Amino acid sequence: MLLNRKRAKEIFDKVLKYSTAEETEAQITSSSHSLTRFANNCIHQNVAEDGVALSVRAVVDHRTARASTNKLDENSIREVCEAALGLARLQPANPELLVMPGAQMYRAVDRFHSETAELSPRSRAETVRQAVARAETDGLTAAGVYSSGAYSTSLFNSRGLEAHHEETSSEFSITMLLEGSSGWAKKTSTSCLDLEPGVLADRAARKALESREPKDLTPGKYSVILEPAAVLDLLGFLFFDFGGLAVHESRSCLTGRVGEKLFGGNVTVRDDVFHPLQAGAPFDGEGMPRQRVSLVEQGTVKNLVYARATARKVGKEPTGHGFQLPNEYGEAPMNIVMDGGRSSIEEMIRATPRGLLVTRLWYIREVDPYQKILTGMTRDGTFWVEDGEVRHGIKNLRFNQSLIEMLGQVEMMGPPQRTAGEESFEMVVPAMKVGEFNFSSVTKY
Repeated sequence: MLLNRKRAKEIFDKVLKYSTAEETEAQITSSSHSLTRFANNCIHQNVAEDGVALSVRAVVDHRTARASTNKLDENSIREVCEAALGLARLQPANPELLVMPGAQMYRAVDRFHSETAELSPRSRAETVRQAVARAETDGLTAAGVYSSGAYSTSLFNSRGLEAHHEETSSEFSITMLLEGSSGWAKKTSTSCLDLEPGVLADRAARKALESREPKDLTPGKYSVILEPAAVLDLLGFLFFDFGGLAVHESRSCLTGRVGEKLFGGNVTVRDDVFHPLQAGAPFDGEGMPRQRVSLVEQGTVKNLVYARATARKVGKEPTGHGFQLPNEYGEAPMNIVMDGGRSSIEEMIRATPRGLLVTRLWYIREVDPYQKILTGMTRDGTFWVEDGEVRHGIKNLRFNQSLIEMLGQVEMMGPPQRTAGEESFEMVVPAMKVGEFNFSSVTKY
């Protein structure tokens, strides 16, 4: 059962009762999560887990530390308060440590859907049955996950800050397998009614069928049509660089480049927790209200995001993107929304004389953090496009590609959509056609 605001406040009152620190902060979370997993065309796992957690941060003599527990009885609350204070006293003093923020005002977001919180194992099993039936129609083998749940997070401190958020989540992911080929599709949403599992199953099946008996392709630079999941898993390596502390400490590829036109003129990106396709709480790990921030405007890097300490360090205003303290990262934008265009993937294909269509990427690693050169492989549906038509599947390829260069040669984009992948957090991004994407070698399958 989720902890509501009232119950969370009662727990915090007990924290204050036992804490003798100069300042005290408590993050109180609860969750209820269920998962149905299937493989080889049958369900093989159904699990459900409920949990609570209390994390207490203590401040004493410009020192801070945190301790956590998953027990909420009086004795456990007392012990975690003592542990946080004891750990804080062992830390080196930080003369730049800020006092905790006081009470804040938050814009409300409604991301709790009862039909998702109450989704039954029987309902998930019936959805899986239909997906498996779709696989068996064409002799395919299906595997995947259908999960649903709800969580609450509350943040209180001894200076009067009170923040509370409740949200539901759901995910349907499916891979269809055929000898020598595979197809994949995935979607997440705060409402299970948005998932469209039948559409996803059909998409994965068609990709597996259409990419069978894949052919070899000589590595090189090609025009490439990246479906949204492929775009997302690449962009996930870029946006931690928009943290103010990363730039200040010269850990970011944007160091010395803020205000520079770094990408193509059709690239515009913002961080926007209030976008209707986004998820998450309207406050950050310190309890500060999240703000919309324009990150890139027509290719020019416009702004960074700032936690309170970073903002003070560099003379900026905090933007509500800080992580829970203490941490070494500072901040990052986690609600990315990228503007798109009006081109469908079919229109991108028709506009491509020779190139590739890529469903998704995996095993992505950073080669050069300052030029943002990434390497990884295509997976679960890679196709050769010629004379405006998809001709056949091709064997998967490894790529070595600079993200900065890629975003400088975007030729077409589709409408932005909420997108989930496997290598990054969810974003709202479009499909895109990119010129001169560098594939360095071929795989064996």
